[in-house]
Amino acid sequence: MILTQNHQCKNIAVENKQFYRDVISGLQLRPKQLQSKYFYDENGDKLFQDIMNSPEYYLTDCEMEIFTRQTKQLAAAIRKGGEPFDLIELGAGDATKSIHLLKQLMDEGADFTYLPIDISDHVISYLDATLPVSLPGLKITGLNGEYFDMLKKASAISNRRKVVLFLGSNIGNMPVSDAQEFCNEIRKHISAGDMLVMGVDLKKDPKTIRAAYDDKEGITKQFNLNLLTRINRELHADFNVDSFDHYCSYDPETGSCKSYLISLTQQQVCVNGENISFEKDEYIYMEISQKYTVNEIDQMADAAGFKTLDHLYDDRGWFTDSVLIAE
Repeated sequence: MILTQNHQCKNIAVENKQFYRDVISGLQLRPKQLQSKYFYDENGDKLFQDIMNSPEYYLTDCEMEIFTRQTKQLAAAIRKGGEPFDLIELGAGDATKSIHLLKQLMDEGADFTYLPIDISDHVISYLDATLPVSLPGLKITGLNGEYFDMLKKASAISNRRKVVLFLGSNIGNMPVSDAQEFCNEIRKHISAGDMLVMGVDLKKDPKTIRAAYDDKEGITKQFNLNLLTRINRELHADFNVDSFDHYCSYDPETGSCKSYLISLTQQQVCVNGENISFEKDEYIYMEISQKYTVNEIDQMADAAGFKTLDHLYDDRGWFTDSVLIAE
């Protein structure tokens, strides 16, 4: 028996047409998939903050340790390239890590402008409102949109040297081949002598990694299921969220940690006029969190046209912020 939430699957105008196209095309693939960039509506932003504060999610603490204990080294590496410069952060979030670097640069009298880029307008509005209060005198221009669209916009704003921050192991949110292409694309948008500071999670004990993406409190599960709730709300869908469960796996050989939503029953879902059928135990591929060795980072950087200047590590050696310069 197929579980159907709504016998009349109606088409209603949607505001975000790209979101709709991406969701429909992803759910019509075999296997089905959804793009992780759509996790981040207002509730998704909050849930991700909760994930980062969970005891199993070590990544935030590791990178925060680097940004609080090695701030001077990081600032010195960035300023070595010359001033003035634009400090561009891709996927800025709430800037809890980068604020330490911003403060250090300001204390040193560095001549720079902070350009946070985020797909969430909620995030950019928050940063534009709060950072000038926390850091009086900070020059900030928030950019809301896709990374490379906003990088082009950032380049048009000024001809100053660019320092791009890509933190939180966001490079891990794509397969290795896509990560390489992403680094290649960043290089195309900046000039020789510009810098990229990239946070990367390193391969380690598989149990430590898997626990970080399958926390005991189930916050990661809520985070994944929230995308179905967002689709219901914004795309007039009728997902029964309770009929899906979250599953995570980690392969120590490849370094790939993947998240899925599993259909608990045979069912049919309407997404704004499109009927999508699910078999029992069929999965939706949601997200990858790729882990690397330092050697793999250097190889990826070199292939994209960057030279590695330094790797800054947390005390346990679980995470690195790699400082790269465009050649």
